[in-house]
Amino acid sequence: MDNNKSHNAFQNSDGDGRPTLSALEARLAKATHQLNARRQRLIRAILDSADETCFLSSREIAKRYHVDATTILRTTQVLGYESFADFAADLRQHFVARITPYTALKAATREKRSVADHIDHCLDKAIDNLNVLKSDLDRQRVIELAKLIKRSRHVLVVGLDFAASLSYYLAYGLLALGFDAEAPIGSSGNLQYKVEVLTSKDVLVAISFGQCLRDTVESVLRAKKQGVPTFGITDSTTSPIARYCDAHLITPVVSPSFLNSYVGPMAAISAIHVACAHIDPKRSLNRLRPTDREYASGHRWYREPKGFNGDLP
Repeated sequence: MDNNKSHNAFQNSDGDGRPTLSALEARLAKATHQLNARRQRLIRAILDSADETCFLSSREIAKRYHVDATTILRTTQVLGYESFADFAADLRQHFVARITPYTALKAATREKRSVADHIDHCLDKAIDNLNVLKSDLDRQRVIELAKLIKRSRHVLVVGLDFAASLSYYLAYGLLALGFDAEAPIGSSGNLQYKVEVLTSKDVLVAISFGQCLRDTVESVLRAKKQGVPTFGITDSTTSPIARYCDAHLITPVVSPSFLNSYVGPMAAISAIHVACAHIDPKRSLNRLRPTDREYASGHRWYREPKGFNGDLP
């Protein structure tokens, strides 16, 4: 499932079979020789309990591991962080990248909330995601993608598991505007065959979050080798989708649930649809004009039988 927290999500690599390190793990690996054994164990313990430590202050972490706050600060400085806040940000990113549905739900159940409170918390986070997207969305990059889609022969949208809903939504909206777009489903083989026929005249849009699913990332790598333009929709500038695609959009998917929140990505995709419609409004109107009568009176919509008085059978 591409809340991208499925079992497949933990098998990702950087392209040569090695596990993808979080930014914090990479710093630790680089600074290992500068840290004594005690401080190495301290950082490892913090990482191993990231679900509990990622929101603690330096004093709270120090208390948890029976050291003084100065030790925490000096250790983070050895890792190359200018401030504890920078370390905490990477620790949270590490937690998000390694989270599983079980650990997410387990963390949520520790909170003393009613079911109604959990629902409100979920909705609050969804609103936060929309506000972050509205504030940070790169409008020009959305416009550039719309231009790329317009001049492309074919648009292949790759989003798997839960992200399949996003890829379908993007492709379906583009089809309505007259673009040749599809979101393939089925086996890895089917996806591979779809990618293999792409050329430089096409575009591949990849959607994945967190560590990113292997099949999605490998589709991007395969397309790039064939000279196909690639564009990503993901949640971090350090994700494999962001690193390997020619360009990308960042959309928050933060959620207190065991699944990612797709409110942000759905809104971003709506923005892409709007950009594609208005990049050439005359073309869009010509495409939609034949459907106007169908929407007004066609057989597509449910109509009550003649003489229906409102009573159910």
